[in-house]
Amino acid sequence: MNPRPVAAAGLLGAFTDAEVLEAADFHVARRLTALAGDTDESVALAVAFVVRALRAGSVCVDLSSIAEAVAMPELPWPSPESWLAAVRASPLAGAPPVLRLLSHDAGELLYLDRYWLEEQQVCDDVLALLSSTPPGDTLPGLERLFPAGWEEQRAAAEVALTQSLTVLTGGPGTGKTTTVARLLALLAEQAALAGRPPLRIALAAPTGKAAARLLEAVQLEVDQLDRGDRDRLPQLRSSTLHRLLRPRPDSSSRFRHHRENRLPHDVIVVDETSMVSLTLMARLLETVRPESRLLLVGDADQLASVEAGAVLADLVDGLGDRADVRVAALQTSHRFGESIGALASAIRDGDADRVLDLLAAGGENIDWLDSDAPGDRLRKVLLPHALRLREAAILGDGEAALATLGEHRLLCAHRRGPYGVHHWNRQIERWLTDVTGEPIWTDWYAGRPVLVTANDYGLGLYNGDTGVTVVRGSGLCAVVGSGSGPLEFTTGRLPEVDTLHAMTIHKSQGSQCDEITVLLPQEQSRLLTRELFYTAVTRAKKRVRVVGSESAIREAISRRVVRASGLAHRLR
Repeated sequence: MNPRPVAAAGLLGAFTDAEVLEAADFHVARRLTALAGDTDESVALAVAFVVRALRAGSVCVDLSSIAEAVAMPELPWPSPESWLAAVRASPLAGAPPVLRLLSHDAGELLYLDRYWLEEQQVCDDVLALLSSTPPGDTLPGLERLFPAGWEEQRAAAEVALTQSLTVLTGGPGTGKTTTVARLLALLAEQAALAGRPPLRIALAAPTGKAAARLLEAVQLEVDQLDRGDRDRLPQLRSSTLHRLLRPRPDSSSRFRHHRENRLPHDVIVVDETSMVSLTLMARLLETVRPESRLLLVGDADQLASVEAGAVLADLVDGLGDRADVRVAALQTSHRFGESIGALASAIRDGDADRVLDLLAAGGENIDWLDSDAPGDRLRKVLLPHALRLREAAILGDGEAALATLGEHRLLCAHRRGPYGVHHWNRQIERWLTDVTGEPIWTDWYAGRPVLVTANDYGLGLYNGDTGVTVVRGSGLCAVVGSGSGPLEFTTGRLPEVDTLHAMTIHKSQGSQCDEITVLLPQEQSRLLTRELFYTAVTRAKKRVRVVGSESAIREAISRRVVRASGLAHRLR
């Protein structure tokens, strides 16, 4: 329960007692209004809601609609008109401003100054890049690199050739990486024919695992090109966005590369852009030279950044409404069986009846466990997989263990509780003990699947890498999968790992598995959303199993992740 702050009274006290606000919201609001000498309780309440919005991933709050969104009419809500008037008259909205208002179609959005400025900067930098003229002209190589049957990818490449900034969107398996690799080859050909130096290319993503997967997938596609195309491309490397921008030791949000020290690259590709926050996007855009190309790649329907902002979705919405800009969108998925693709599309479109029909029909690619207590039925799925992992690990066969790990993954919305990762990791370990008669006394045991939770560039490990503990001689070692092949480490060198019989859906972004089991929480869970469900289902390559009641499924599809933002409005 949210503890009541000391001296919580008045409007702030009422909303804190109702658990609409948390102690952090209360204290920030009290502190800022006290520093400004503002005694108006409605202003303090507005500040508290802005802080609350940031915690939930929004960058601003619409005071005119917040009462409807909270759905607690019994609370003493100020009228929207008087509330906005109080904010406008507050010293906090003076000079220098702490609060900022942005007018939009239905009213006004309230920001803290930092996020108002970052959103305006992102808008300005995006439009500045779009107004610059990219070097080179369309080449005959377009037809060669994007032959018949690749019409969607060719159209996306044509868009990218005409714009210095391109947003490339599409669901899993629609050919985004293929488009990126062949577009890079086309741009390298342009540069060579124009007599320019070889392209300087940066591949980046928000997480180390996503960056490693981007490089692996792009390099795999490049290796299939003609020798001339391969030779024109430089050796490709990837990094996290933070590493690309070079962090400063004295700041968590500023970097060595900035507007006065821009990145040297001619082409910058950012994958998994849906996971990029507003602040990180602002830091990236200010480092891009006007004559460079920026390609932002991702799936706007997936879960957004853990931090504030939904930049990719805002770019798609805002730029998509402009007549002078094109968003490159790929629609056709080549990864899934037809039924999984149809299920993902129905979830994305919010068609609950269609989703339930597909789940009920089942088939080779889809299974539905309509249950709130699936323990016994899940045991038949999860225990055999854990036993196969253990068998490969005891035999010391690291490659077989990694292959087995990639066969199945249990995805949960929560970390804790009966529907959480911790509970199911422990449950599977208890089942293993019951079957094998060998209690698990320590964290490290043969067949333990592990998830790396921090980047270690020295070891070549990234947050999101997965592996298995296998027997080596009289001891154990961890075999971790990587793009260059399995890596082996003594268990003592891997302190920052979690057990991976189950993982959160958030952590699964950017990865795939042959078979996915999605454990939906009960409908009361605040994490249960359409974006969460879509992200989970689209992790499956061959088969998806949905565990949850009809009411939980309907609730997930009806509930969208709505992040308040003015970026799309500014871009329009």
